[in-house]
Amino acid sequence: MSNLFGIMPALVTPVDESRVFQPRPYEQLLERVYEAGVHGVYVCGQTGEGLQLPAEQRKRALECAVANSPIGKQVIVHVGAASTEEAIDLATHAARTGAHAVSSLPPAGNYSFEEIREYYAKIAAASRLPFLVYYFPSIAPAIRTTEQILSLCELPNVVGLKFTDSDFFRMWSLLRSGAVVFNGFDEMMVCGLISGANGGIGSTYNVIAPSFVKLYHLARENRWDEARAVQTDINEFIQVLLRYPVNPAVKILLKWTGLDCGECVAPRRTLTSEEAVAFRAAVIKTKLGAAILEV
Repeated sequence: MSNLFGIMPALVTPVDESRVFQPRPYEQLLERVYEAGVHGVYVCGQTGEGLQLPAEQRKRALECAVANSPIGKQVIVHVGAASTEEAIDLATHAARTGAHAVSSLPPAGNYSFEEIREYYAKIAAASRLPFLVYYFPSIAPAIRTTEQILSLCELPNVVGLKFTDSDFFRMWSLLRSGAVVFNGFDEMMVCGLISGANGGIGSTYNVIAPSFVKLYHLARENRWDEARAVQTDINEFIQVLLRYPVNPAVKILLKWTGLDCGECVAPRRTLTSEEAVAFRAAVIKTKLGAAILEV
């Protein structure tokens, strides 16, 4: 059902102040990450602010991503929404548009595992596309056990998951079941790959995609000392980034590299002018930051 793999930037979504999708910077961002060698893109997830955008704008973003993705590249779209009905609408649109797979966060709120499973079952059945669920215990604590995750993977059309956790023994167990597993924590990518992850989906890939592509290929070649060195460079960069709100920090970095994707959607704040100055100064001190800002 699925041959999903590799490095997938969780793309930011360029919007104006009215939450209207802006295609031109999105096309430029797609061109940039594909030139870096990524294997596909992840559209309108948390980094792409899908849950904050109107459905019609999310559909426009996906249509743009599909139209501007070369043959052989994979487009996965996050279809999670406040209601099951909207998520189903987005999933059926994804199939019509030409996406290669769909995905969804668990529903936001205090839902039981049974409610989450039913949510996933209905969305996954809405199209014949491969479906990725999420294991992200910090936002969906109702999904607690390996057995629960495996039961989600047994749903029709579900092929695997995005794994945003540090329990790599659990990841190993899920991989042994045959599930497709994408690593979720950018700062732990090498750990996921050595555990056997099929690839990674991440926010910082927007700005340092070449490093993750290099890390992926080094891991595939079992060159682990070199892979760890690349991860060290990545983590020094991420250590600075995590001092600030991540989504606004990623967007301002893109702006500094000549790609203005607008500001984040409210209630997400932007960096203050003082924060921006301090952030830039700290980023420049890292190896990867100096490279992307051409210092």
